[in-house]
Amino acid sequence: MRQINDAHVARPGLAVVEVAAADDETAFAVQQLLAARWGIAPADRTTREPGEPGVRLRCFLDLRHELDSEHQEEG
Repeated sequence: MRQINDAHVARPGLAVVEVAAADDETAFAVQQLLAARWGIAPADRTTREPGEPGVRLRCFLDLRHELDSEHQEEG
């Protein structure tokens, strides 16, 4: 995976989330749970690290943009 750069965590409320899961389906399910609540730059694929089990997925969260319950019901 690429290095995390300063822009990814430049302000309070920005976060990089790395998910380790057994399979793609599980990793994307976790990403979907995060996206239902906060602004997110989603990943479109997982990666596999040689010698490590499962898959990895990295997404970028903006906790400053919490989705309200009305938006969650629409989505």
